[in-house]
Amino acid sequence: MKILVCISNVPDTTTKIRLAEGNASIDTTGIQWVINPWDELSLTRALELRDDPASGVKTVTVAHVGPASSEPTIRKALAIGADDAIRVNAESPDAWYVATQLAEVLKKEQFDIIMCGIESSDYNGSVVGGMVAELAGIPSVSAVSSLSIEGGIPLITREIDGGKEILTVGAPLLAVVQKGIAKEPRIAAMRGIMMARTKPIKVYEPVPAEPLTEIVALEKPAPRSACKMVDASEPAKLIDLLRDEAKVI
Repeated sequence: MKILVCISNVPDTTTKIRLAEGNASIDTTGIQWVINPWDELSLTRALELRDDPASGVKTVTVAHVGPASSEPTIRKALAIGADDAIRVNAESPDAWYVATQLAEVLKKEQFDIIMCGIESSDYNGSVVGGMVAELAGIPSVSAVSSLSIEGGIPLITREIDGGKEILTVGAPLLAVVQKGIAKEPRIAAMRGIMMARTKPIKVYEPVPAEPLTEIVALEKPAPRSACKMVDASEPAKLIDLLRDEAKVI
């Protein structure tokens, strides 16, 4: 059994974002790029399954749509433990374009389980996983919080209103995973970092695909107003502020 984990290259969540001239993109100068946190948890769970002989998982591959400058992030995934990687040599203008490229990868390579994080920490679109499954013509399951393999059959737990749902899905399948899929992301050891240097990254050229969306402008959130202190003896004033200014009651 083979698992493919789709990964995004995103700014570190502690990065202070600056807008580039024209306000249609961010200034990437000095940004530390990392694996998208939800994808990192997906990778961790995939490696846990591979390390369990009873699961039947033999290899874990990561796939990414991005230029050569994103390869350091791919190498991080290889250092964490992925066996090999696939990079589609293209910028990623929107989610549709990325999904189209990843679907083409699935048509060229055979995988039993494909894992996608529920969203990326930069755009938070939550649409790529479902698009990939539809374009590739394979079943998908969303809101996956647990994935195991019993008797060669994937066993999935997903979050639903008021509880959890447990189901089995035949391979190939795409799992859109969320918090809970792994407790903590796996950290690369020195041996893994050294081995990652020689692990293969297969590069595919992109297929033609027209982006369906365009970023017209980006705008930073309005600065927070100054903190107002209310004396404990004036609860009515606090209520007025919450109702008339904060508008939370």
